[in-house]
Amino acid sequence: MRESEWRRRFAEEARAERPDLATMCLLIGAEADPARTAADLDAAHAELDRLAGELPYRPGGAREWAVAVGELLGGRYGYRGAPEDYRRLTSSLLPEVLERRRGLPILLSVVWLEVARRAGAPVYGVALPGHFVVGFGPPGEQVLADPFDGGRLLTGDDAEALVMGATGAPLDPSALRPADPLEIVTRVLDNIRAWARERPERSDVSLWAVELALTLPSHPARLRHERAQLLVRRGDFPGGAAELEAYAEVVAAVDPDAARELLAQALAARALLN
Repeated sequence: MRESEWRRRFAEEARAERPDLATMCLLIGAEADPARTAADLDAAHAELDRLAGELPYRPGGAREWAVAVGELLGGRYGYRGAPEDYRRLTSSLLPEVLERRRGLPILLSVVWLEVARRAGAPVYGVALPGHFVVGFGPPGEQVLADPFDGGRLLTGDDAEALVMGATGAPLDPSALRPADPLEIVTRVLDNIRAWARERPERSDVSLWAVELALTLPSHPARLRHERAQLLVRRGDFPGGAAELEAYAEVVAAVDPDAARELLAQALAARALLN
């Protein structure tokens, strides 16, 4: 399938009344790997369905659900993460995570969420700063599980320690609220962009991650500047200059000095054509 078709489907799903998290994460994986086909995406959905079918029927309350999903995915199938997974792009791509059973906390959480949701569990993502986990049950009875650690159940002190270790700051109770699908997808793309920023030779990854993020209904305007800079870095001087000029129009009303700087960058990019 052509790259433009993957992006069209991604943009359509992002604007759906109820965006499908698994579909959007699979489309990110397809964008990363030109060899992926529609059949591969169908097979990934089928695998999530199959795993959900192995869960016991209505195992009980929040804790029982968390234990059951952890025993299935973390125990029987060995889904979990390790420090070296942070160095791999594949750890942020759902098709690869389903195949390798390894990934970043947020992608492993997507597997937990999608399998548990299909089985009828009261489940949602919890975007702790620096470490994504999964929540089961209503706020007053919330049970947290850490898919990166094979589904280990977390106490309040455990969650506090995770956040403190990742950020050096205490856990804000507001971080325990359910994350919606678009928040999760945004964080996945942010992780991919962060991975690529540390590898300047992978500006191709930076570019498609930014361009997918720009199709989301809500995104920071500064992504347009980032895209412009990437286009210039990759040798598309006219495209980068045009993007800088368009972004300058957006910011001119609130920050004229920044707009002038952007126009100067556009002029410098066009000069590179000579």
